[in-house]
Parts: sequence; C-alpha cells; structure tokens
Amino acid sequence: MPIYEYRCDDCGRPSTIFVRSLATYTVPACPRCKTGTLRKLVSRFAVLKGDEARAEALADPSSFADVDENDPKSLARWARRFGKEMGEDLGDDFDEVVDQLEAGEMPDDEGDGAAGEGGLGEAAGDE
Repeated sequence: MPIYEYRCDDCGRPSTIFVRSLATYTVPACPRCKTGTLRKLVSRFAVLKGDEARAEALADPSSFADVDENDPKSLARWARRFGKEMGEDLGDDFDEVVDQLEAGEMPDDEGDGAAGEGGLGEAAGDE
C-alpha cells in the first residue's frame, strides 16, 4: 500500500495520497482546489546500509580525496562524515577533538592534554 505525492497543476499545492489498492486506483482530483489535475512527484527515499557496506565506503580511497591533513577544518569535515557513516555516538572525546579541528586547532597527538590522553587515536575510539 504505497503513498503517492502529487502537485496540482492548477493551484500548485502538494498532496499526499494513501493508496489502499493498486488494482482500482485512479488519480483523483486535487483534494484542495477540487478541480486541478495532479502530477505525480518523485518521492524521497532512504537506503539502509549494513555494517560491511559502511566499512567499504569509509575505506574507499576516493573518500579521502578532498582531505588536507595539514588543514584542521578539512580534517573536521572528514571526521563529521566518518561519524555520520558510523551511525553511532562516538563519544564526548571524539566530539571535543572535532570541535577543536573546526575551530582551526590541531589536537595534540603526543598525549599531553590538548585532546586528552592518547590524542586523536583515543578520541576516535582507538585505545
């Protein structure tokens, strides 16, 4: 039982229509202006990725093409994408390091305090 989205050619307003049976379905008149012809829209959709597909996407060398390892803001953009792709909370340490990167600061990876013990490695969950 799909849900279709339409836009009225006359009043221009969008409509969402729940279809109970495809066998008897015909495009109705606009539910708002009652006279317009509805034009079907392409709906948004999402594709769920499994753990293996996410890992492959993260390992793809092209995902590093726009990363400048000497630019903290470039690293922050990559880290945010990495965090989203992981699909889980990576913790306060990770967020703190990414915030520092976004502010233009390079976290200290010597472990003497700027990014917490262990620097970037610990913040990303590598202990």
